[in-house]
Amino acid sequence: MMEARSRPVRFLKVLLSLASIAILGLVGLWFAGSLLIAPAQTIVGTPPSDLSAQAVVFSDAAGEPIHGWLIDGAKGQGVVLLLHGVRADRRAMINRARFLHAAGYAVLLIDFQGSGESPGNAITFGYREAADVKASLQYLHQRLPGERVGIIGTSMGGAATILAEPEVDADAVVLEQVYPTIRQATEDRLAIHLGPMGPWLAPILLATLHAHLDIYPDQLRPIDHIAHLTMSKLLIVGDRDRDTTIAESYAMFHAATGPKELWVVHGARHVDLYGYVGADYQVRVLDFFDTWLRRK
Repeated sequence: MMEARSRPVRFLKVLLSLASIAILGLVGLWFAGSLLIAPAQTIVGTPPSDLSAQAVVFSDAAGEPIHGWLIDGAKGQGVVLLLHGVRADRRAMINRARFLHAAGYAVLLIDFQGSGESPGNAITFGYREAADVKASLQYLHQRLPGERVGIIGTSMGGAATILAEPEVDADAVVLEQVYPTIRQATEDRLAIHLGPMGPWLAPILLATLHAHLDIYPDQLRPIDHIAHLTMSKLLIVGDRDRDTTIAESYAMFHAATGPKELWVVHGARHVDLYGYVGADYQVRVLDFFDTWLRRK
C-alpha cells in the first residue's frame, strides 16, 4: 500500500525536475541570445601610421554617427568600402586596406552600429547594419564624386551589403562567407558547439531574436536578396567552413545573378580568408576590382 501511494509522489518529483530543467534551459537560451546581440563597442584608437588614414564621422539615415577611417587613393582609380564581420570593428580590415591602398585605391573602413566606436544598442547580423552600408556609400559618392566603388563584406558585412539592396550603389562587390539564412546560420553554430542535438534548439534561440530586436528570422535571409544585386560579384568561401557550409555557399552562388564568380578556398574554415591565403587573395581580389573599377 505504501509503495502504491509513493508512486504519484515520485512521478510528481520527476515532473518538477523536468520542468525545472526546461525552465533553466529557456533562461539559458534567453541569456545566450542576449550575449549574441550585445554591442561590441570599444575604443579603436588611431589608425596605423603607414596608412595615412583620417578619422571620419558621418550620419546614417536616422542621424546616428558612423565612425571610420578614410584613406586617399589615386584620383580616378576607384574606392573600396570595407565591412567587418560580427563582433569585430574596422581594425579587422586593416590588412585588406593596406594592399588596396598600395594598388592606388581609396579605402573606407567603418565600424557598424553597435561595434567599435559607432553607437548602437545591438548587433543585428546584417539587418540594421544594411542602413550603415547605404549611408557609407552615400558618403563616398559625396566625398569622392565620380569614383567607381567596390565593397568587400566579410560574413555579417556581406550579409548587410546584400540586405541593403536595391540601394547598393556600387560597381563591384566581394562577398566572403555569407550565411544564406539566419536559421541555417544558427543551426550550423549550435551543431558545432552542442553536437547533433544543437539544431533542435535553433527555433527557441531564434524566437529570442524577435523578442530582443523585433526582427523575424524571415527578415534575415540574404539568399532571397542576392539576385537583386546587379553589379559584378565575387563570392569567396572556404570548403571546410562549418559556420557557413560549402553547400550553403554554393546555394548562395546559384541564387546570385551574373556577372558573378566563385572562389572556393580549399582547407579554409570560417576564418579571415585574406590571412589564410595571403598573396593569392591579393591577386584574385585586385584582378577583380581592376576589371570592374578601373577606367580603361
